[in-house]
Amino acid sequence: MPQRLIEGLRRFQQEHFPRLQEHYRRLVAEGQRPSTLFIGCADSRVVPDRLTSSVPGELFILRNVGNLVPPFEPDAGFHGTSAGIEYGALILGVKDIVVCGHSHCGAIAALYAPTSPRTPHISRWLELARGAQLDAPVSEDVLRQTERRSIVLQLERLMGYPLVRERVEAGDLCLHGWHYVIEDGTVHILDVASGDFVPLGE
Repeated sequence: MPQRLIEGLRRFQQEHFPRLQEHYRRLVAEGQRPSTLFIGCADSRVVPDRLTSSVPGELFILRNVGNLVPPFEPDAGFHGTSAGIEYGALILGVKDIVVCGHSHCGAIAALYAPTSPRTPHISRWLELARGAQLDAPVSEDVLRQTERRSIVLQLERLMGYPLVRERVEAGDLCLHGWHYVIEDGTVHILDVASGDFVPLGE
């Protein structure tokens, strides 16, 4: 095991855990009751609990390549992300679902690159973002636009889940789109009325 990870585990046990020991005990005794389902990218630069200053028990986190949402498919396949959406929305009863994309997303950049026969699962998975791709020469601006367009696409696909749609229409669940700009630490929030992403606080 990498020495850095072992040292991190020791710091957790010696420094972090003692400060929150009672909190962890309550989470075990009472069970988890997160208020938010956070659907984020698996990118190592995106750390949801640090980004939101959350403590254990506040976020139910789903991460995958590109923060993508597959369509609702009532079949016998293995649907990990879909199962997480069901669990968060129905079993845990979260009040909010956040789809959080980010700048310099490798999944989005891959939409503009040739596919490889060596990565069939990646190629198939990225089809979930294909509708966000622009018919334009690739540039940093085009990539940022595509990242944000993909977030909107995933939110639309979430509404195809009957249990999500029912709770949204009943006013019991809210959907949110965030775009995290890694290099400056800002988060831009989707304004549903205008369709624009605006910096937090504006």
